[in-house]
Amino acid sequence: MNHGASEQAATAAAWTGSRDEAGADALSQPWAAPVAGVAAALTVDTSVGLSRSEAAARLAAHGRNELLLTPPRPLIDILIKQFASVLVALLAAAALLSLLFGQWVEALAVLAVLVLNACIGFFTELRAVRSVESLRSLGTATTTVRRDGHLGRVPVTDVVPGDVLVLNAGDVVPADARVSLAWGLQADESALTGESVPTTKHTDPVPPDSDLHARSSQVFKGTAIARGSGEAVVTDTGMATELGSIAALVDSSSPPSTPLEEKLDRLGKSLVWVTLVVAVAVTASGIGSGKSWLVLVQTAIGLAVATIPEGLPIIATLTLARGVSRMARRNALVDRLAAVETLGATSVIFTDKTGTLTENRMTVAALHLADGRWARDDSGGFEREEGGASAEQRSAFLHAMSVAALCTNADLSDRSGVGDPLELAILSAAAEVGITREELTRDFPELEVAAFDADTMMMATLHGTPAGTFLVAVKGAPVAVVAACSSVAVQLDDAAALSNARPLADDEREAWLVRNRSLAGSGLRVLTLAERRLNTHPREERDGADAEGPYRDLTLLGLIAFRDPPRADVSQALAAARTAGIRVVMLTGDQAVTAAAIARSVGLASEGADVLIGTQLPALLEGTEADRRRVLDAAIMARVSPEQKLRLIEAHQATGAIVAMTGDGVNDAPALKRADIGVAMGRRGTDVAREAADMVLTDDAFSTIVAAVREGRIIFDNIRAFVVYLLSCNLSEVLVIGLAATLGYPLPLLPLQILFINLVTDVLPALALGNGDGDAAVMTRRPRPPSEPVLSARHWRTVAAYAALLTVSVLGAFVIALELLGFSENQAVTVSFSALAIAQVLHVFNMREPGTGLVSNAVTRNRFVWVATVICCATVLLVNALPPLRQILSLAQLPLEGWLLVAGAALLPVVLGQVGKAVGLGRVA
Repeated sequence: MNHGASEQAATAAAWTGSRDEAGADALSQPWAAPVAGVAAALTVDTSVGLSRSEAAARLAAHGRNELLLTPPRPLIDILIKQFASVLVALLAAAALLSLLFGQWVEALAVLAVLVLNACIGFFTELRAVRSVESLRSLGTATTTVRRDGHLGRVPVTDVVPGDVLVLNAGDVVPADARVSLAWGLQADESALTGESVPTTKHTDPVPPDSDLHARSSQVFKGTAIARGSGEAVVTDTGMATELGSIAALVDSSSPPSTPLEEKLDRLGKSLVWVTLVVAVAVTASGIGSGKSWLVLVQTAIGLAVATIPEGLPIIATLTLARGVSRMARRNALVDRLAAVETLGATSVIFTDKTGTLTENRMTVAALHLADGRWARDDSGGFEREEGGASAEQRSAFLHAMSVAALCTNADLSDRSGVGDPLELAILSAAAEVGITREELTRDFPELEVAAFDADTMMMATLHGTPAGTFLVAVKGAPVAVVAACSSVAVQLDDAAALSNARPLADDEREAWLVRNRSLAGSGLRVLTLAERRLNTHPREERDGADAEGPYRDLTLLGLIAFRDPPRADVSQALAAARTAGIRVVMLTGDQAVTAAAIARSVGLASEGADVLIGTQLPALLEGTEADRRRVLDAAIMARVSPEQKLRLIEAHQATGAIVAMTGDGVNDAPALKRADIGVAMGRRGTDVAREAADMVLTDDAFSTIVAAVREGRIIFDNIRAFVVYLLSCNLSEVLVIGLAATLGYPLPLLPLQILFINLVTDVLPALALGNGDGDAAVMTRRPRPPSEPVLSARHWRTVAAYAALLTVSVLGAFVIALELLGFSENQAVTVSFSALAIAQVLHVFNMREPGTGLVSNAVTRNRFVWVATVICCATVLLVNALPPLRQILSLAQLPLEGWLLVAGAALLPVVLGQVGKAVGLGRVA
């Protein structure tokens, strides 16, 4: 036993070393210094890590571990952007024309509108940009470090020199660090060095003059752990890292426009051409009828002002920002605004099972050994189902639980635990029967780890034993582990002793697999436990079988089954997705029978549903049309590899589907990037997966994906609604002016009056529409084709129809005032101005969808609409009532019949619009 202890001490010394004379010089070239020298220079014991107080002191001294690359957008940039628009240029041209013809009031008014529009846009976008930037802090990445001898998760920004990092496949390295332990550790450094093949890492020093790609004893900030696991001592953080040095040389660039912004920009340019065409036509008509140039210029200015929906970019920005904030409150962090638009068009969701459809609240339900089944009892302990257990049978159970606890990377010392939920469940079950990993590793110190590998479907840990021998603890997929076993444990003298074993016959091997399928068929997740005892270190074996690593000649211990109940809200969320025309496909690494059982329990599939295995996919996708259709129609797919996920995404995208894909592991990153919407898990997802995704779920729940899709649809519907509203209002202004000029009437609206209408009676109702909460019908429609423009042909028809209603009503009132009531030109203009202003305010109620209630619908339930309606109508009445405001807008007092005419003209469009809704006309969404 002393001999074994001395060997273990020597092994520990080889890994951690002792502080030597290397001192601070080790930090100048840590890749060339021994681990002991680096640790000594940083005054840290790698087996314990820094204390919390020391970490806090170093954070204050070294600063936060972040790259100062993308500062908040400068205020001047946001301000300049408000003037970089073709619509603004057209308004500026109108102001210049007014100045040239001596129309000082109009010119100053247009310039005031430009300034006011810029101010509103500036403060609105500033708020929006800052809101989106602040969302990033909600999804701050964390990393695992050892402090005060325990593992814990800390924000990446709080990592300091001397911290001991614990790295596993899928982690993004948070800082430059010297590797102190490496178990099959490989890092993808392509982003830093350009090397496409992952670099194997080890603890041995490399020559001081080694290039960056050859520094195999170091890991670097921003790179990803591709395979294996290990530990590393942080040497540099923040801008002092290699990534920081490169980043300091790179100028940050402006983010690209989102597809929605580009569509709105194209819409604005189209409006400019509409303005020019109408202006030319009206001018030509005016010249032919002998009108003065002053009248023609006033008409042109009026048309220019009338065409431009000044509030469009402001409201679009605010709507997107509010939608993103609303998604964040629903546990969905959207990293790219373009994802908001795509979410509403999602037609297929590929979802993981564990933690997304289920609670990811793993508990050990049972342990099956060769001589019986141990199940969890009501008190949380375990009892042998076949009756009372002998001392030997109890020892066999405790030994199997000990092997399971040893073969983990998790840590229960933290309140919520650190590590994979399945491993935390193992440690919790072991603790319930008096076994802790911390106590086990005192007698069985961990020497190496072979991290879980998607190819082998197994994990192993190597331990020393009190007898000076070695123990290999293995857990993994039943088919893989059973295939690697040559014997089965039958009896134990005590929990720490070597099990008696006998050869594993083929029929018995099949019996274990049948038992596994039975457990999996009841919805349990199953792993197989195995072990191997060696007298010498595996590296010293000379039989040439090292290619198989630790997975050979194993002794089968038993099956450990886990229960993970479905989420309470998942059935309802799946039903909502089906109603919305969205197909949901479960992709899981679990066995087919387990996947089918869970799918049935949550209502994803019925009894006897087709379950495809990953290995079947290549042949089916390359087979007949019927084979491809079988893949496209399947709702459950088990044992799917990362490459097969890519093939599935591409197959569905080839049919025109918009695919959302969930993922949490490093191997999911390619699929997350390839999908139209990559959705990463915030709780259990790896850093690599989160960085590859468009959206991160902070609760890992499938219902959050459905809620985000609903929010995406609402945002797009809101944008479409206020665009239809604004354009129909502005087009009516163009038609009122254009038709009046063509028919030889005076201008029914003056440029200053149009500006007032556009800024007061247009913007507030449109802004209210942009902040609507949507209606229940939004998730009863089929997904929108992603190529569909903001306004399709039917929407343009709706815009034209509404504009015609407003035009006929207002222009009719203007003509009646002039021809029948004998009003002066100034009074008639006041009638058309007041009628159009109030009509446009009430026109917001035409934005409800056909088939929704007249009294209760998405528009009437929007409190912002009512506030906007009251404010706008009150403002119109106020400018008519106060002489100074009347004078500025060139308005006149109206008699009673004038106000009755205004009321009739203002109500007619909304009344006729509601009649159209009743017969199914006027769709907006």
